[in-house]
Amino acid sequence: MEQTTAEVRVRDETRVGVKALVDSGLVKIPKIYIHPAEDLQKSSCNDTNGVRLEVPTIDLGGVLDGTRRKEIVKEICEASERVGFFQLINHGVPINVIDATIDGVRRFNEQPSETKMKLYTPHPTLGVRYYSNEDFQETKKELEDYMTCIVKLRDILCELLSEALGLSSDYLSRIECMRNQAYLCHYYPACPEPELTLGMTSHSDVSFLTVLLQDHTGGLQVLHQNHWVDVLPKQGALIANIGDLMQLITNDKFKSVEHRVVAKTVGPRISVACFLSNGSRTRSQPMGPIKELLSPDNPPIYKEPNSFYFNRLKPSILKTRSIIKDVDEISVFDNATAAAAIVLQQITSNSCHYNNHLPRLTSTN
Repeated sequence: MEQTTAEVRVRDETRVGVKALVDSGLVKIPKIYIHPAEDLQKSSCNDTNGVRLEVPTIDLGGVLDGTRRKEIVKEICEASERVGFFQLINHGVPINVIDATIDGVRRFNEQPSETKMKLYTPHPTLGVRYYSNEDFQETKKELEDYMTCIVKLRDILCELLSEALGLSSDYLSRIECMRNQAYLCHYYPACPEPELTLGMTSHSDVSFLTVLLQDHTGGLQVLHQNHWVDVLPKQGALIANIGDLMQLITNDKFKSVEHRVVAKTVGPRISVACFLSNGSRTRSQPMGPIKELLSPDNPPIYKEPNSFYFNRLKPSILKTRSIIKDVDEISVFDNATAAAAIVLQQITSNSCHYNNHLPRLTSTN
């Protein structure tokens, strides 16, 4: 324990991340990144008892002109109830914007350590916000372009999820449950001992919905039917997953599921996660299952916390079951003036993952 604490202290004092360790010729990973065997013992399995397990892929083509809208709503409903994850194609985000976003995150991470050391903090709540920085202007513009596209996609998904719940298409937008965006970019270097660690430990997202962009490397796994299922990369696709807060307001109709990222000998793996949550105006208001979904046969399962405390309290806030575990806090910032305020989050000492936590961009629309 003392050695692990010392390693954390050295890491924080030297202000170098995982990538710097790899670049130094690391062949053995530090003890702070080694996970217990029970966390690593479940290998991936996309085929069990002859049944192929796969995260559904949903084609959004035709959603705006109405030609396939009912079919798409049905597919989203089934995926949200059964798996909690689905891949999206023909989603409206241009491939050149996707490629530029991934390239921008890569370039930022592959700057000299001296440049990034100025931004380092071991405390997520004390992160540095960037409003103008000459070394980051190009990447910032690329991420802003991506964010603009995600806002449009968010509005479409709000309508589709509302209809999948049997509600009016504007229901979720009216309650502003996905108004705010928080972006977290990850850079996972190649790992010399992937069998000893994880890129990201098993967790569920404290959000209403998460939209994820991942590169071609892979590594994301979803826990489904007690098996870890690989979410295989598809060129140009985006991944959506139901968050804990969406499971709460739908009274367990939609499922927020555990997922993780495995470490690999190849890399880097780059991903950009957009966490959609409610804005500051509604964050302090009680939030429970949607009344229109309740009935004598479907009584409320959860108490009515507000989302501010929901992010921070332990599972006791829930009435009969837990959908929240001890995960790293995901701070959600409202910033009406800075469309791309960049917040760096470093790994906390009690939850070390084999990746570089990099720019978290925040905007309110």
